[in-house]
Amino acid sequence: MKKRYNIQNMEDLHAQILVLKSDYVVQGDQLKVNVKGYIKQFTIGSLIKKYATPSAFLKIDDKLNISSKLMSLVLPLLMNSTIFRGSGFMTKALIGLATSKMGKTLDAEHLSAIFNSVKSWFNKPKEPTKKGMQIDYGIPPDSETY
Repeated sequence: MKKRYNIQNMEDLHAQILVLKSDYVVQGDQLKVNVKGYIKQFTIGSLIKKYATPSAFLKIDDKLNISSKLMSLVLPLLMNSTIFRGSGFMTKALIGLATSKMGKTLDAEHLSAIFNSVKSWFNKPKEPTKKGMQIDYGIPPDSETY
């Protein structure tokens, strides 16, 4: 689609050339800004910020079951190399089958629940203290020392 300009004399032509050059510079600057923003979307840091959040991992894991596939591969290797290190071939094969089946049933929610329960074993539960509640030292309130 051709754009027609109403140019009557040399002054109109020079004015139109200046307008077109300024439009060219503005569009070039805007294109640079847009390209920088587009490239910034796909840098490693921005991709990590976008996809490496726990909620994003759970969403991806619901679709692909990455954690269950990973656990079905890692769990037999871990069990056979630590707990059942000196056992025979048949024992290792049975443990491998059992733990790979168990690993397939684990997903990210189960793993986070297991992690939280193990973490709670090592953390001491804090007693909830209420404000305004007096601490009982074993001294009766009607004694002279109170």
